[in-house]
Amino acid sequence: MREARTERPGGDVLGGIETVDVGEPDRSRDRGGTALPRQGSSKPPPLLLRAGTNAAVALCLATALVHVLLVFLHVAPPNPLSRQYSRQVNAWVFPLFEQNWRLFAPDPESVNRQISARTMHIAPDGTVHVSGWFDLSGVDNSAVRHDVFPSHTAQNMLRRAWSSYLETHGGDDRPRSERALMMQKYLTDIAADRIRDHRGGTFESVQLRVITIPIAAPAEGAGPSPGSSAAAPKPVETRYLPWWKVTSHGN
Repeated sequence: MREARTERPGGDVLGGIETVDVGEPDRSRDRGGTALPRQGSSKPPPLLLRAGTNAAVALCLATALVHVLLVFLHVAPPNPLSRQYSRQVNAWVFPLFEQNWRLFAPDPESVNRQISARTMHIAPDGTVHVSGWFDLSGVDNSAVRHDVFPSHTAQNMLRRAWSSYLETHGGDDRPRSERALMMQKYLTDIAADRIRDHRGGTFESVQLRVITIPIAAPAEGAGPSPGSSAAAPKPVETRYLPWWKVTSHGN
């Protein structure tokens, strides 16, 4: 390191001395004059990062489009395309994206259902103990009533489980597909879990009873017109399901 002296006009030597560091070379450049990268400023290659981002965005868009198309084919009226790819549509929609309302023909509930369950326990001496009926629907109704923000579970779990059971079993309670077996086990687990939470005890089998009460149609005007007969109300239907074994985790 050496000092270079410069004299400013109109000033003395001491006032015009400037110290210039000419002994240390500029380390930001190599011997050929090329600028060297500074330490700590390494960044990922922009092309690789951009390619990964574009691939992720394209994958998300493709998944969203496929999901919308399959759900549309599920809720739309039957057509040749939905019939041809019904297997793929059902595999994607069920059970996570099931739609209850159709696109052009909504199907709101026209009946009220009271779903109850009872349990059976066989004692070591062979005695069979059958409990009384436990109102599963009443638990949901009490949880929803007077609640400003009722939970989705209390509103729809039991109701949708029974609707799906009807769709897969019909009226003879015979499962004819893997989905039917899954819905039967699902309904059994719901009943067993709720009985265990509210009653406790030990049991090996569960039976369900479903009472279907039709919702009366609203009256038109003040009353029926003269000469017209009012429609006869539909009868209340009571259905008993078979005894189902409860898996070990249900006790």
